[in-house]
Amino acid sequence: MTQFDVSLPVAAQPSLDDIVSLAETAEGHGYDRVWLPETWGRDAVTTLALVAERTDEIGLGASILNVYSRSPTLVGQTAASLQEASDGRFRVGLGPSGPAVVENWHGVDFDDPLKRTREYVEVVKRVLSGEEVRYGGDVFRLGGFRLRQGAPDPAPPVDAAGMGPKSVELAGRFADGWHALMLTPDGLRDRLDDFRRGAELGGRDPDDARVTLSLTCCVDEDGDRARRLLRQHLGFYLGGMGTFYRDALARQGYEETAHAVHDAWNDGDREAAMAALDDDLLDDLAVAGTPEEANERLADYAEIEGVDALTIGFPRGAEDDDIRGTMEVLAP
Repeated sequence: MTQFDVSLPVAAQPSLDDIVSLAETAEGHGYDRVWLPETWGRDAVTTLALVAERTDEIGLGASILNVYSRSPTLVGQTAASLQEASDGRFRVGLGPSGPAVVENWHGVDFDDPLKRTREYVEVVKRVLSGEEVRYGGDVFRLGGFRLRQGAPDPAPPVDAAGMGPKSVELAGRFADGWHALMLTPDGLRDRLDDFRRGAELGGRDPDDARVTLSLTCCVDEDGDRARRLLRQHLGFYLGGMGTFYRDALARQGYEETAHAVHDAWNDGDREAAMAALDDDLLDDLAVAGTPEEANERLADYAEIEGVDALTIGFPRGAEDDDIRGTMEVLAP
């Protein structure tokens, strides 16, 4: 049975307390897990520690800690600490993020994202095992230390994010799960084939890993308003985050649309960028509309074979009432 998660909003919230309150609300609605992305706002670690303190049962996850701004051993330490703080409810997600954030916010070259992600996954899992970390990779060479405290039992699973064929194959081969983002149903099915191939290359059963699809969702009795918020959100990612998301959409057969949105957004014509996203594509990338429309669309995604969890996220322009209302309407 498909599980339902919530991705806590990364757009500016009034306070940490407001973010934690949303996690408490998600727990009350019966969601399986809350994920906290990390961009250039509040850090995921501090926030998730507070969520762990103020919730009892809901799973917690970092989605996604990028593989450039922290060392992999520090990520392992952090995962072990959050697993302890949450009484075993934590799951860590890793991924390269994108060059716009890595280079312009963290000031680090966006080099070898696949290689770095693979080595991060391997090192983090080694740290969490409690054994001495001896690792000779191309990026990291480590040895002589292990966790000073006992290893977490159970060790938190380590997921990887990926949008392209090779990164998804990597997740299937080395990680405990895959996070999918901004994929149409057909694009998702193509990447699921990559995921299964990666699992086979690693001698693993793909059914033992958790596939999580993140969906940006907005529910409003005024369905047109909900769709406009989604268009604004997708326009920002396709146009304002470099070429990373644009190229991912182009790979799925929407090259003309992806470039039209990107170019209009960067020319300052936000309305043209949003207009380039027609209703059919919007419905393939997100869940928006009236309560009835949104629940029907979400049910379609839940039926895609190979998806274990759907993560309900929210557009950047969503207000508190939008977020809480959407969580309530789409609750499992």
